[in-house]
Amino acid sequence: MTAKLLPLSLALAACAAYALPAHAEDDRFTVRLGAMSVDTSGELSAGTNFQGQPYRFSQDFDFGSKETVPRIEGLFRFSERNRLLFNYWGYDKSKRATLNENVSFDDTTIPAGSFAKAKAKFELASVMYDYSVIETDTVSWGLQIGVEYAKLEGKLDAAAGTASYHTSSSEDGYAPVVGTRVTLSPSDHWRFVVQGQYLDAGWGDFGDYKGDISRANALAEYRFTEGFGVFVGYDWFKIDARRGGNDGVIGLDQRFKGPMAGVTFSF
Repeated sequence: MTAKLLPLSLALAACAAYALPAHAEDDRFTVRLGAMSVDTSGELSAGTNFQGQPYRFSQDFDFGSKETVPRIEGLFRFSERNRLLFNYWGYDKSKRATLNENVSFDDTTIPAGSFAKAKAKFELASVMYDYSVIETDTVSWGLQIGVEYAKLEGKLDAAAGTASYHTSSSEDGYAPVVGTRVTLSPSDHWRFVVQGQYLDAGWGDFGDYKGDISRANALAEYRFTEGFGVFVGYDWFKIDARRGGNDGVIGLDQRFKGPMAGVTFSF
């Protein structure tokens, strides 16, 4: 009787093993290639003292229509609780507008009705070590620490007849970044990942700039096979930068946000 039941017992055991939920993240290498539809909003501010009196200025601004930009992230898991994460995100946008009032730059005045063109470029890349404080079959919670590279570049061109004004500024640097991650894997096909990171410019080498960079994102991923899937999600960045000089302080509070989508490769 036992011999007759043995094949059935083995079959049931195999089915039970197959039905067990997948590990929250059991891939050794994972790469997510995607794009993000970016919407921006921000505030430019400045402050100085003239003849002993304080002057302050602030104005909301944006770059108009949304921009689709590349987004890359990857994961290398070298043990059950230890991972290395990397990501890259870039934004490059220009806007041309007609001035509705006179604008003076240094010793040049551009009259109303003239054109001005502004361009902003922002790049962010990081490498982080992630340690899983909690690691179960369906839930993984990790704490992160690493290094982040940020570059912010701006250009402004304005002209009216023979008068013109051109200026540009660029700053980049490295700084430590801290963060956290939660990964849920309720079934073999689905993964849900939420992350958040924070960087203080004072921790690293960003020249005369002070401020911070915050980031949060979430994605839902569906795996067709163990090595291939698709994902959708939402990403959000905030840059709060201030630069001081002999004449005063200029500040930039810029936000980037929008949906993202792409494909996942694992092996």
